[in-house]
Amino acid sequence: MKRNLVSETTDRLRDRIFAAEPGVLIGSLQDLARDLGVGIVTLQQAARLLEHEGLLEARRGPGGGYYGTRPDEAALERAIAVYLRPHPASFDEALNITSLLFTELAAAATRCRVPALLAELGELRGQIDSCDSEAARGAFELAFQDLLFRMVEWPLFELLTQVTLRFAATTARRVIEGEDGEAWKQGRHRILAAILTGDGELARFEAERSNRRAVMGQS
Repeated sequence: MKRNLVSETTDRLRDRIFAAEPGVLIGSLQDLARDLGVGIVTLQQAARLLEHEGLLEARRGPGGGYYGTRPDEAALERAIAVYLRPHPASFDEALNITSLLFTELAAAATRCRVPALLAELGELRGQIDSCDSEAARGAFELAFQDLLFRMVEWPLFELLTQVTLRFAATTARRVIEGEDGEAWKQGRHRILAAILTGDGELARFEAERSNRRAVMGQS
């Protein structure tokens, strides 16, 4: 029964946090316990759960109390790291995930017909041939990924991609292997051209082909 009460209190307190802007004072320990009709210990347990989720911050001193926050990437990485300790994931698994996500993002981006974003994509395509170093290609990939997220607006895909890439970056292996600069340029030209012309099937095909070559070392 006590666990159910803590869970219910956590849900109600979480709703209060999301109903307010980040950084807003949600209330003091005593005020929240009174408003929610629970004991101090129950409220403290619920608050600790929400602090772990990155949704609540306890401040002491003048102006102290519980403040609503939002989880950031670091908090998500910590939570995922805790989960992965007893459930180890491999580097190849992370790359398979990012490859699948990239393929779907590229295909979905073909449905975006916003002139400003298409113009930005055209400008980005014009930079491909000047990416002669690994650093330049890395910078291009970050800009391309950011633009895809703005064209598609799939926050869950963005979250999964960011977290998985960060996980892969903590390993000793390179994220991209077996692909020379010229092959990378040709692949990116084909993908961006398909997106610009609005051909979803072609974009998916080219993204899958690029992923096979880059990640698995296939031609």
